[in-house]
Parts: sequence; structure tokens; C-alpha cells
Amino acid sequence: MNAGQIAQVRRFNRLVTQRVGALEESYLRRGRPLGEARLIFETRAEGAELRALRDRLGLDSGYLSRLLRSLEAQGLVTVESESADRRPRRVRLTSEGRTELAAYDRLSDKLAASMLAPLDADERERLLAAMAEIERLVRSAAIEVRVVSPNSGAAQQCLAAYFRELAARFEGGFNAGEGDPAPEAEMTPPNGFFALARIDGQAVGCGGLRRIDERVGEIKRMWTAPEARGQGVARRVLHKLEALAREAGIETLRLDTNRVLIEAQAMYRRKGYREIARYNDNPYAHHWFEKELKPAA
Repeated sequence: MNAGQIAQVRRFNRLVTQRVGALEESYLRRGRPLGEARLIFETRAEGAELRALRDRLGLDSGYLSRLLRSLEAQGLVTVESESADRRPRRVRLTSEGRTELAAYDRLSDKLAASMLAPLDADERERLLAAMAEIERLVRSAAIEVRVVSPNSGAAQQCLAAYFRELAARFEGGFNAGEGDPAPEAEMTPPNGFFALARIDGQAVGCGGLRRIDERVGEIKRMWTAPEARGQGVARRVLHKLEALAREAGIETLRLDTNRVLIEAQAMYRRKGYREIARYNDNPYAHHWFEKELKPAA
């Protein structure tokens, strides 16, 4: 990136924060700043776990506590414990809080309409298309990929969803024990790795790497949550696994996939994987791929 690109992003940020009223002490003229208003919105009528709010909004624990104390003092929220050990805690809107939420929804709709009203139909479509593309790319840039234990809670949730999807999509269903009984046990350092992708703190994808021999590794368990598809999650996970493989001295990566997973096959080909002959006895595999890794620069 260059200085001009950085300057464009900063100009865009300044325009948006001013246009949506983020600089005002009383956001949408409801008597509180944007941070408190956003917390009301994210809590919604059904309430939300405190940890989930913190992760979703990317807020420091101390700052989030100050926001909640202010909203509690205004009689808009309560913070309740849901178990004997007082964890996890859940934030709920009071009746007054739900009234404020409804008011914010009405005023936010009005603000959005005011941004579209001066434009003709063609300009509106262009603006909305540009907004959708910006949202997609900003979310893609915010994807966080980290190595975790395949036995962690978030990893197990992703793997369970992955297996359910394969069972629904594969001809004749899917049984993990028949395909590859327990590769997760091999996806821990130093012989392998398991990568988890998150957006706004929510686990949305995963992938694993295990060593076949000293110079050859295998990619397994690549999955992206349906709601996060099209944002580059699988690509980011694959790049992370390839980087880990290089660091571990692996020179060749292999993987297999089922014939119904045409989107996965397309991505592997785009990323430089070439189709090869069968190298394993996975009964669910119809295509096998391989890629020679270039040394890290």
C-alpha cells in the first residue's frame, strides 16, 4: 500500500463518522453518545452475553464496564448472572431500554433514508452496491486466524458443523470414523496445526495441517460457516496453514475433496494446487490435489 491509499481510507473514515453523527455527544439526539447507543442496539430485545458483546464490539473490558454502568444508572439495562458461579453474565434491556431501542431503530432508518433521498435511482443503486462491497471487504480485512487446540470449544463447534454439512451434502451421507478416524490428534505442534478463523470474535471457519512425512503435509477439515462465505475466510485459513507448513520445513502440501464440493475445488485450483492421482484410501474423496511450496521470502 502507498501513502495515497492510506489517505483515501482516512478521508472515507472522516466522511462517514461525520455523516452518521458519530462525533455528536447526543447520538441521534437521544441524550447519549454513540458508544452507549450501539451497546443498546447490540443487546437487542433478547439480551446478550457480556463476553459476546465484548468480542463482537472489540471493546476493552474496562470501557465496556463503564458503558454498562452508565446504562444501568439510566435504568436501561440490567446485568445478570446465569449460573451459581456468576458466569457467564448476561445483559438485558429493561422496558425503558426496549423503548430506547425502538426509538434508535426509527431514527436510524430516518438517517439512512436521508442519505438516499437526494440521489436519483441510479445513484442510489451505485451507492448501495458500493456500500455492500465495502462491507464485504472490511469484514474480510477483519478476519483473524489463529492456531488453537483442535480440542478447544470453538474448534469442536466448527468441526461439528463441518461434519453436519458433509453429512447433508455428500451422496449417502458422511461418517467421520470411516473417512479419517482421528486426524485432529495429529493437528497439534510439532506435527501439525489447527487454525481457527474469527470475525468480531465469532468462530466462522477452520482448517488443519498434519505432517505425512518429513517434507510432505496434508490439509484437512477446511470449512467456512455459511453466513461468512464470500468474505475470504477459507483463503485466509489456507494461507495461514501454508505459512505454518513452510516454517515447519514442509515442502509439499496435499489434500483431498469430494466431487460435490465444487467451490472448494475451484479455490484450490486458484491457489496453485494441481490435481494428482489418488494418494490415500479416503472413501469420500474423488479428487486429490498437491502444491509445491515456495520458500519464504
